[in-house]
Amino acid sequence: MKRALASLVILLAVNGPVLAATNIDQINQLIQQEFRLLSEDLTAAASYKGVIPAKPLGITGFDLGLEVSATKVGHKDAWERATSGSVPSTVYVPKLHLHKGLPLGIDIGAFYSSVPDSNIALWGAELRYAIFEGGMATPALGLRGTYTKLTGVKELDFHTTGLELLVSKGFAVFTPYAGIGQVWTTSEPVGVSNVSKEEFSLGKYFVGGNVNLGLVNFAVEADKTGGAASYSAKLGFRF
Repeated sequence: MKRALASLVILLAVNGPVLAATNIDQINQLIQQEFRLLSEDLTAAASYKGVIPAKPLGITGFDLGLEVSATKVGHKDAWERATSGSVPSTVYVPKLHLHKGLPLGIDIGAFYSSVPDSNIALWGAELRYAIFEGGMATPALGLRGTYTKLTGVKELDFHTTGLELLVSKGFAVFTPYAGIGQVWTTSEPVGVSNVSKEEFSLGKYFVGGNVNLGLVNFAVEADKTGGAASYSAKLGFRF
């Protein structure tokens, strides 16, 4: 799986360096304000990004793709103090992402990510409900609950939860979508005494588009969480 995710980074992140040879293992070097800023950047990079329209997949439908998200680092000084290795200005997070349709307008989704040459790994899941499933003349409206968990970083217990409202409308093979939401973060140092747990929430909004060409599917999304912008692209299969 790591090879597939690393290949996706090479293919889709050719315009900038990956967060490589960098481990978050120096949290004891931070002061409290720096720990908060690092946690905010991690929230923008690691919180859930659906990269999918609001319309439900249906009971037989699924969406499977390789994805990469790029997040601009807003507080590079905090990252440099908290990590061993170099820190680029943009963090690329490759993912394997799956969505599956269920009855009653419910979809579930999950992803796994492991950043190459780093101790940064994470997973996430979503539960989405179609308030309106949409039709030829009407948009789809959905409500999504999300969760992500950072793993591999021994000095940090970090997770996010989120709630989002999203809308989409299909036009032949192209479906644009947009949404707003809130992300709640718990970021707690482990085995570190000089900084303490941070709990906070950040607003988010996003826009995206999905192109479906039979089985082949391509989606892009732009996201703003707090003050940090992220851009995601996903290539895979959908029906």
